[in-house]
Parts: sequence; C-alpha cells; structure tokens
Amino acid sequence: MAGTLDSGSGSGPGPDSGSGSGRQIQVETHGLDVIGDAERKGTPRQLFWPWFGANVSILGLSYGAFALGFGISFWQALIAGLVGIIVSFLLCGFIAVAGKRGSAPTMVLSRAAYGVHGNRLPSVVSWVLTVGWETVLTSLATLATATVLGRLGWGGGTETKIIALILISALVVVGGVMGFDLIMRLQTVITVVTAVLTLVYIGLVADHIHWHTVSALPGGSAEEFIGALVFLLTGFGLGWVNAAADYSRYLPRRSSTRGVIGWTTVGASVAPVILLIFGLLLAGSSKSLNTAIAADPIGALTTILPTWFLVPFAIVAVLGLVGGAVLDIYSSGLALLSAGLRVPRYLAALFDGVLMIAGSVYIVFFADNFLGQFIGFLTTLGVPVAAWCGVMLADLLLRRRPYDDLDLYRPRGRYGDFAWVPLVLTVVATALGWGLVTNAAASWLNWQGYLLGPFGLGGKTGSWAFANLGVLAALVLCFAGYLLLARGRVRAQERRPATIGDKLPV
Repeated sequence: MAGTLDSGSGSGPGPDSGSGSGRQIQVETHGLDVIGDAERKGTPRQLFWPWFGANVSILGLSYGAFALGFGISFWQALIAGLVGIIVSFLLCGFIAVAGKRGSAPTMVLSRAAYGVHGNRLPSVVSWVLTVGWETVLTSLATLATATVLGRLGWGGGTETKIIALILISALVVVGGVMGFDLIMRLQTVITVVTAVLTLVYIGLVADHIHWHTVSALPGGSAEEFIGALVFLLTGFGLGWVNAAADYSRYLPRRSSTRGVIGWTTVGASVAPVILLIFGLLLAGSSKSLNTAIAADPIGALTTILPTWFLVPFAIVAVLGLVGGAVLDIYSSGLALLSAGLRVPRYLAALFDGVLMIAGSVYIVFFADNFLGQFIGFLTTLGVPVAAWCGVMLADLLLRRRPYDDLDLYRPRGRYGDFAWVPLVLTVVATALGWGLVTNAAASWLNWQGYLLGPFGLGGKTGSWAFANLGVLAALVLCFAGYLLLARGRVRAQERRPATIGDKLPV
C-alpha cells in the first residue's frame, strides 16, 4: 500500500466493520496509506455517529456564556451561533468529500495542494491544534469529575483529580491507539448515552431560565457581534476541518457527495446548536452563572442541579468530552505522521497521548484564567488553520479528477515536492491574520494585533480589537488567492498521465 512510503500499512476496518458483526476489535494498522477498494464500505449516513458523538458535549452549553461574554444580546448571540456552527461544520463537510475521493487522511490529501514535503508545514499546525484540543477536553473532563465528586462529599481534591485524570486519559489514549473500529463503536455508545442524559439535564434545569432577564440583555456593536461569530467559528467547525476527511476516507468512492457533506454537517451541528441555544438561555438568566462558567466551564453547570443527578451529569460530561478527545488523538497521530515522523500510527497516537497528559496536568493543577487562555489558543491557531482551509477548499473546487494515489507519496510525482504558491499564501495570510486578532486575557499573546493601528481599526484597544478579523481574512485571502494563482498548476496536474506500470507498493 502507499503507506509503506511513509508509515502505517496493513489492513484496517471499514466504517461498518464490527457493527453487529461480532468481529474482534484489533489495533488499526492503517497509517497514511490509501484505503483499498476492498476495505471501503458503508454509506455517508454512518458519518453521523462519529461527528455527533464528538460534538454532543456539555461544553456546548458553556459556549452560551462564552458568546454573551462578548457583550451582545441573546438574539445577536443566537444568530452568531447558528451561522458560526452550521457554516463552520459545512466547511468540514466540503473537506470530507476529499476523503471520499482519495481515501487517505486529510493531511495526506492536502499534499495535492502544498506538495509532498511542502505539506509538512500545515501538518505541524494541524498536529499542534489537535493535541491542544484533546488536552483541553481531557482537562475539562477531569475538572468536571472532581467538581461532581466534591459536591457529593466523595473527594474532589488533588487525589481525586489525579485518579480522574489517569482514568480519563487511559480511555482517550486506548481509543486513539486502537483506531477506527473501536472509535466507531465507542462513538455510537457515547452518542446514545450522552444524548439521553443531556435531554434529562435540560429538563431538570429548565426552570432556571428567566426569559424576561434574557430578553433584556442589551445589544452589542457590530464589532462585538463579529467577534462572537469568529469565536464560534473557530470553537466549532474550524477546530475540525483539518481532520474532516479522516473518517469519510473509508467510504466507497462512488458514495454520494451530497450525502457526505450533508451527514457530516448535520451530525456535527445538530447537538451544538441545541446546546448553545439552551446555554444562552441559562447564562443570560443568571449573571453569577455566566461568570462562574468562565472560570469552570463544566463544573459551574452542576451548581443548579439536584444532588441525585450529579453522577449521571458526570457521566454525560465525561463521555461527551472523551468523544471529542478520542477523535482528536486519532487525527493528531495521523497529522504527526504526515509531518514526517516515521513510526506506526498507534505509536504516534501514544506519543500524542503522553503530551496530552502532560498538558492536562498543567491545566488541572497549575493554570488559571481558563477562558482567556482558551480563547487565545483558538484564535492563534485558528488563523493558520483558516488559511489552510481556504487553500484546501479552493483546491477541491478546482479539481475535476480523483487524486493520484501514488503521487500523494512521492515528491517527484504530479503534486511535486514544494508548492510555493499555497505555502507563501499561508504564511502571508497567517502574518496578516495574527496582526488583526488580539488576546488581552492571555499575556503571552500581547504581540498580536500589530496591524490594527496601521489599518485604521483603532489599534489594540479600539472597537475592532476583539472582532478577530484575522481568522476571516486568512480564510478569504487563501481561498481567493489559490483560485486565482493555482488554477494552471491544478490543470497541469490533471492533464499529466500516469506513468505506465506505476502502482501502489504492496
């Protein structure tokens, strides 16, 4: 298989493998290789389960408080949420089509645009983003467990956090190391259990909603609205675009393109939309709850629960966060391989798991001001990821033929070694984007926003300072720039015939 040129080879499960078949789950041996026709199974509808399971998280409720924190009204936050969630996951749906066309991981398919070795730059960014996300989700699951047990009088101190972190990390790492088959089964269970318990949670705390208080929230400026919109874009779909094809790659190439886009978007969006709306109602009804969520996004939600539901709440919180972390650690391992590390996929996932645990220890036991650091993390990495997304979307739009499986792995093939147009576009767009975002709550990011003054946007303290225009600017610049400058290169790639006798190595 093509993966023998990079890392990871052998057979792995299809999207329906193991589902009701009783077959034993084994460690997935696929790495960066193209999935063979015999192993591509299932239908686009099956994409609903991993995407829903990864996004049906109680953390979605906390995003209601995060959005209102920009100083906007309920209606403004609702519009920003609907647009931010649906549009950002629609981008995931578009990129998932590349998986169906090429049957390789997202950051391998990206080589068609950037070149085989040029693609290492976005692969490193993708790896850092996914490791960061899995660390955040694992940390939140640990803190939520400690908060619940503390309220029940069963602990909640340092020892509790240590035990919770060990158990949660073990679940995430095992899922990432085992791979696709276990993840698909795990996400199905998480989807059902978490969805049911989340509905129960909503029913139990619904009487804490006071519409007269929510409706009286004052409206914010256009700049504040855009800031909330960009935050929600980066917090939801833009955090997943770099992994969007990792699961659709197991589908047959004849699968419906509309189905891939639709089921990815619906599966990923439906739970966050419902949770965000309810989170806006809860946070808008209580200033104290709104403030508490900023400090402890999950634990604060337990303060309005009856004691008897605390254990089920811990289950729903942990499972929802683990569902996202498992997908992240799986994709982070693939991104690390694409960046050039030559080890089996499961070892890459294990390495990322060690980093995740180290980062979680810091967040759980040493860090403060979670929300400020979290927003800083999202917007900082959101800029280069948005730039990559713009290039990838434009590349998909320009291509009319399937990917050449072999040339995705050889620098002298049709996709080349380094493609300077997308690389320069990405670097320039990132520099521009970082100059148009600010993160005052994260002191280590004070250097950002250096273009707000020269561009007449009021500087780092002006009205546009927290609109985070840099994310949108990077996305649009790379999309438009690639369409304009790379059309001839893509056409030349697709006119080039395959060398007679070329085939994927076995």
